[in-house]
Amino acid sequence: MTDVPFADRFAGFCAAVVRILPFGLSRLVAPSFLGFVIINGFTFSVDLALLTLFHGGFGWPVWLAISLSYVLAFALSFVLNRAFNFRSHAPVGKQAVLYAAAIGVNYVAFLLGVGAGLSALGLEYHLSRLIAGACEGVFMYSVMRWVVFAKRAEPVSA
Repeated sequence: MTDVPFADRFAGFCAAVVRILPFGLSRLVAPSFLGFVIINGFTFSVDLALLTLFHGGFGWPVWLAISLSYVLAFALSFVLNRAFNFRSHAPVGKQAVLYAAAIGVNYVAFLLGVGAGLSALGLEYHLSRLIAGACEGVFMYSVMRWVVFAKRAEPVSA
């Protein structure tokens, strides 16, 4: 029996789950979306745990706690999505630059704009982070699938 790499098992699991989704969802949901949800659900939990530690435990300002937990969680998300979900073998440099640009936009628009903004308006910081997380999930999946880890056409050699 050959050992199947974890990335292949993860992709197979996601494909198998998507195939059995009810109500015709199997035609609408890509296996990579399910993989993104699993990986980013985990990394979002890491983000919230770090946010709680940095703000609730260390007493750091919300903007600093959000920023640091965000950067650490998104670095983990990049590594896990690249290896296990999108199974990319393209050069990491260009992908990292595109990803950094995407998280920069995401940071300003959703983390500071929505997350810190709602917190400044009086909403409890965990709840504001959850709302911002829902917005950023849609944005980041789209960017990762169609920009950062997009399958590029191979050049035709003559």
